[in-house]
Amino acid sequence: MRRAVARVSLVAAVLGIPNGFNNIGNQAAMYRQADASDAGMASGLYRTSQYVGANVAAAVIELGFGGAPADPGLHRLGTVVAVISVLLLVGALCLAGAWFYTGGGKPYGYAGLGEIAVFVFFGLVAVLGTMFVLAGTVSGFGIGAAVATGSFSSAVLVANNLRDIPGDRVSGKRTLAVLLGDRDTRTLYLALVFVPFLITLLTGLRNSWALLGFLALPLLINSVRAVAGGATGRGLIPALRDTGLAMLVWGAATGLALALG
Repeated sequence: MRRAVARVSLVAAVLGIPNGFNNIGNQAAMYRQADASDAGMASGLYRTSQYVGANVAAAVIELGFGGAPADPGLHRLGTVVAVISVLLLVGALCLAGAWFYTGGGKPYGYAGLGEIAVFVFFGLVAVLGTMFVLAGTVSGFGIGAAVATGSFSSAVLVANNLRDIPGDRVSGKRTLAVLLGDRDTRTLYLALVFVPFLITLLTGLRNSWALLGFLALPLLINSVRAVAGGATGRGLIPALRDTGLAMLVWGAATGLALALG
């Protein structure tokens, strides 16, 4: 009995002492950053966040073990922790991507990488991440929807940067549109807005309801005419609006189609 108590005490000390120092460090950092007039509110928010975290952790442990501590419950708990860790990592990468797009010493948005980042974060990460969290899997339909959404999102940015080529050249912003030039940027826009409807056609071979995605096509007629016809400046603003609306309609129609199919 004494040995058991000693072992439990040792484990508690090993886990508790570092946690105590961590708590002291967090409080010291909080008081260092908060103004004296806001110290009370900051301390309350800090303590509240700890309570919320403890409650959430307790709920996750209960759901994982299902009321009886056993190996399967521990495995489920490990899976939950791993998934949460991955989601937090992806979220941190998304925040970093948003910040360094135009922030920092060398913003990648002005190095011709903005469209790639938009395709990855607004398309692949957003769609596939949501699908994985809700369904626990990633399917071919999901990948297609992610590529289509990323293409639409990138097309919006391409149209915006196409409009801004003259000013960006003067200010030294090396966007992809500046690097490609006017003609190739227009070609890129047309290719990007074509991709979602190609995916609609391919998906429709297995699920005819997916052809509802073509409802978004009429919204792009004026945009395609403006870009292909050489519109510049304010003449490209409707293309930004209509491309975004087309993405919204395509997403809603495709989502409904997959639900019905």
